[in-house]
Amino acid sequence: MTNHYKAAFLALIIGLVALHWWGQAPTPAVLSSPPPPTASIHDRRGVYLTAYAASQATLLDEVLDKLAQYGLNTVVVDVKNNHGEVCYPSQVALARQCGAVKPLLDLPALVRAIHDRGMYAIARQVVFYDPFLARHLGLATAPWVLPTVAAATAYNLDLAAEVAQAGFDEIQFDYIRFPDDGPIGPDYSPRCQAVEAFLAQARSRLDLPLSVDVYGRVTFPWNAHRSDPIGQHLEGMARWVDTVSPMLYPSHYMERAFKDDPYGTVLQALADSTARTTIPIRPYLQAFEMAIPGGMSMADYISAQIRAAEEEGADGYLFWNPRADYTALWQALAGRR
Repeated sequence: MTNHYKAAFLALIIGLVALHWWGQAPTPAVLSSPPPPTASIHDRRGVYLTAYAASQATLLDEVLDKLAQYGLNTVVVDVKNNHGEVCYPSQVALARQCGAVKPLLDLPALVRAIHDRGMYAIARQVVFYDPFLARHLGLATAPWVLPTVAAATAYNLDLAAEVAQAGFDEIQFDYIRFPDDGPIGPDYSPRCQAVEAFLAQARSRLDLPLSVDVYGRVTFPWNAHRSDPIGQHLEGMARWVDTVSPMLYPSHYMERAFKDDPYGTVLQALADSTARTTIPIRPYLQAFEMAIPGGMSMADYISAQIRAAEEEGADGYLFWNPRADYTALWQALAGRR
């Protein structure tokens, strides 16, 4: 850890001790696996797969074939998903106690399969949206576990440390936030500090690249004022991770102008984010059918997003489809050749 990280980490600890947010994390179990290969985080272009999709050998092979065919190089796989399920046979005691372990994946074998094809393997870990843990702890915030709950931060750090031993090239934290339960505008600095404190601990403990998924609105200039109730502040989070992945799905914006202009939406979001931080920005792009403008095919919609990402200098891009159906993506990539 560099002197910069050490100094900032100590400053965060001092500032947060009074709020009693820190807990001692138990030693995680270690999976027997080879160390990850040396691989650059830059220019990573790929797709997201649920653990259910990645556990199907035929489907995984098909996706890897298509990625290679079209010059993509990355696979993101759930290791802990939106349901709070830990998708591999974790030995973390709390995961077993709260019933979260759903052993769909052999992580070392999965990573080997991805690496054998020359691909970069990212483990996606959903953090603070966790129905299993929230119920187990009896939290009134269920299905959320807040970043201010020491047991929740320790649990997720233990899981991340265990996952890192499986050989992944990167861990990507999602739902690294508070619930969206307040108006935009007030000062949410304490929430931002709690999110950043978790990332500081992760940076101190984990010896591999880290990334975070953030709301698309986090790229907006007003976010610089720590005025978002979810506690995601671009500049603050960027201090602790290697890349940020804003979820720039045009369909998810409130404004009609954004929904109807996939090219312009991605272009503007990337311009705003790169104006605020020098950290590499690797956006998530939309590869699912939702609010597609009339007269535009899904393949054209995807192509428009790719063009914007490349023109604005994104450091790669990832595609999201919750069903792992990337038919339209393959069509878009074929059309760009």
